[in-house]
Amino acid sequence: MKLIAPSILSADFKELSNQIRYAEIGGADIIHCDIMDGSFVPNITFGPLIVEAVKRSTKLPIDCHLMIDNPQNFIGHFAKAGADYISVHQENVNHLYRVIEQIKSYDVKAGVVLNPATPVETLECVIDVIDFVLIMAVNPGFEGQKFINSSLEKIMKLNKIRKENSQNFLIEIDGGINRDNIKNISDLGCDIFVAGSAIFRSDNISAATAELKNLITI
Repeated sequence: MKLIAPSILSADFKELSNQIRYAEIGGADIIHCDIMDGSFVPNITFGPLIVEAVKRSTKLPIDCHLMIDNPQNFIGHFAKAGADYISVHQENVNHLYRVIEQIKSYDVKAGVVLNPATPVETLECVIDVIDFVLIMAVNPGFEGQKFINSSLEKIMKLNKIRKENSQNFLIEIDGGINRDNIKNISDLGCDIFVAGSAIFRSDNISAATAELKNLITI
């Protein structure tokens, strides 16, 4: 199944509840929350209180992407705030296997994120215990960046690994997703598509969501 995950990083927070509802009407499957701390990435966004507010605004699963230092110290907070998916970066977790187990202990799906310069091979020892891999197609920290094409090779490698080993982890992509590239990315084996500007900066959030959804289901 192919899933659309609108990223509220691009939403108008004055109208957050309504904008989430419009995305739901358009067929959104997951609400994506980008958590940034101003240290691991050069931006600060929001924390568990906003995730709690999102949880009250939707029945959709919530995907928390932790772009923060020492994420192990905050996993419990985001799980209790309502996260259904939590992902941490391979680049800043010293004991990755332990953190994956920590996420799963809250009955939350556990994912690992790869920055554009981080190869798929770094996941070799944990690929059989994670629920999803999030491929960053831009450098994390800011919205509206151009898609990095080398991300496509990572999707193909992961899809090959998954097929050859009969594994069930999902492949998620985040950064620069729009109506022009989403179909090709889907055809390569991607499962979850995070879209921010393409949805929330459009003139019609519901229509933009529906268009992206249609492109990955045809």
